[in-house]
Amino acid sequence: MSVERPLPAGPLVLGGDLGGTSTRIVIADSEGNVVGRGAAAGGNPTSHPASAAANFGQALHAALAGLDASEVKAAVVGMAGGSALGRPDVAAQFDAAWSGAGLTVTPDYIGDLEVAFASGTPEPDGVVLIAGTGSNVGLVRDHQLVRTVGGHGWLLGDEGSGFWLGREAVRSVLQALDLREPLGLLEQAVVQAVLPDRDQHSVAHREGYDALRDDLVRTVNSRPPVLLAELAPAVIAAYAQDDKTARALVKRAAELLTETVARLKTASDQGPMVLAGSVAGESSPVGQLIRQHFAGEVLTARDGVGGATWLALGALDPALATTGNHSRLVEH
Repeated sequence: MSVERPLPAGPLVLGGDLGGTSTRIVIADSEGNVVGRGAAAGGNPTSHPASAAANFGQALHAALAGLDASEVKAAVVGMAGGSALGRPDVAAQFDAAWSGAGLTVTPDYIGDLEVAFASGTPEPDGVVLIAGTGSNVGLVRDHQLVRTVGGHGWLLGDEGSGFWLGREAVRSVLQALDLREPLGLLEQAVVQAVLPDRDQHSVAHREGYDALRDDLVRTVNSRPPVLLAELAPAVIAAYAQDDKTARALVKRAAELLTETVARLKTASDQGPMVLAGSVAGESSPVGQLIRQHFAGEVLTARDGVGGATWLALGALDPALATTGNHSRLVEH
């Protein structure tokens, strides 16, 4: 059964949110009405540019179905890993996906920090913290990102992130094994997640400790490092059950993230703070601790693609970047 789309009012704008796990595109008219949506798998071009560009094209085609692509007069696309577009071969693949969808306007590719801030507030100035798989902080002035701290990736930074939580959880297991201590609730959950076929009850003597340690180290090092972020939910679950190690890790993650913000934010900075990402979310104990730390207005980023679409309206005509249009695009 087909769903009737509202008739577009005036020229169209396009907003995009390209992340590691999903690609989302929204088409809206000049009154902030959504007239097209498209989605596909991840669109981060850093590690797999060809598949990311293909997913981008798929989402564009779906969003533009039944619409005249030439009517899109402004486009803002938020992208994680957007620096990869500096490579001519990667840029060519994304250009091909764009033009292949019939689009003629030049897209404005921006970072995920700007999109997250715009999805959290229509205010022009403030600070945004993303803490998901990685972590990053940005200072926004007049809807533009003017400075960042953190965001150095898993090897050099990402303190307090999902990756950091997962890595520290594995380290807690290794420390317990080194000390020949019983594994606590969190440590048992980590072993179960990393080595699901392992019999934990066999760790009762020196050889058992050493074999588990070796298996754990070998398995973790054989996988992409970023997969350690998949252990973050185990930390959160153990925290909820009052596990001592998990509570210490959550507390430290919140401290590291607030310390990162402090490297950027000063008393003279005006505007709200927007928090984004699963680790900084309202339901996350890390996010809850961060919210307790900061005075002033602390907001939560909602729909990233809605924020990008709202920025596209502002690019088309600053008068269209109203709070009403922001609410329509971000909260629905």
